[in-house]
Amino acid sequence: MLRRMSKYAGEQVLVVRRALLEEIGHFEGIRTQGLDQAVACLLDPANHFFMDRAAAEEDPSHKQLIPYCVFRCGDRILHYTRGKSGGESRLHAKISVGVGGHVNPVDTGGGKTGPDAYHAAVTREIEEELELPEEHSHRIIALLNDDSNPVGQVHLGIVHLVDLKSDVVTSREDALADLGFSPLAELDGTRFGDLETWSAFCVRHLAGNHL
Repeated sequence: MLRRMSKYAGEQVLVVRRALLEEIGHFEGIRTQGLDQAVACLLDPANHFFMDRAAAEEDPSHKQLIPYCVFRCGDRILHYTRGKSGGESRLHAKISVGVGGHVNPVDTGGGKTGPDAYHAAVTREIEEELELPEEHSHRIIALLNDDSNPVGQVHLGIVHLVDLKSDVVTSREDALADLGFSPLAELDGTRFGDLETWSAFCVRHLAGNHL
C-alpha cells in the first residue's frame, strides 16, 4: 500500500462519487442502455472533480473515470500483455485489449472542461501508448463496471471502439508488451481465460453484439 501510494504521489485523476453511479443506475459488467444520457451525466463538470490518485486508489466511495479504447482491424482485435512497468501492478501479466488511462489536469489545458477535457485525455493516452499508421476516430460503445475485485472497485470504464484500416501498429511504452492482433473469435475462445477482467467483458460484448 505504501509503495503504491508513493508511486502515485502528486498525480491528480478525474473521479465521480460512487453515489452518482447509483443515481444513473448501478450495474455490473457492460452497460449500453441509456448510454448517451449516462455518459453526459458522468462528463458533466458539475458531477466530477480531480482527486489525489493515491487516495482514490484506496477509496471505493469514488470511481476514477477511465477511457478504455479497443482497436479493431477487420475481424481482429489489438491486444497486449501488461508489463511490469505499467502503472497498475495488480494487472501485470494479463492480456488486455484496452488502451487508455486516467484523465489528468493537463487535459484541461486551454480552458477545456467536461467532455472536451475528457476527449483530450482520450487522444493524449492513445498518442502516448501507440504509434498508429493513420488518422482514427473513436466512438463510445459502452460503460464498464466491475466491483468484484479491488481494481474494479475504484474505476469506471468508458469503452471506445476504434476501427483501423491497417494493422501496422506499434507500442510506445514498455508496459504494452507482445503487441499484436488476434481474431475476435480466438480471444473469445481459447484465450478468454488469459484476459484481464475488463478485457473479458469487452471481448464477450463485441462477440455477442457484432458491432
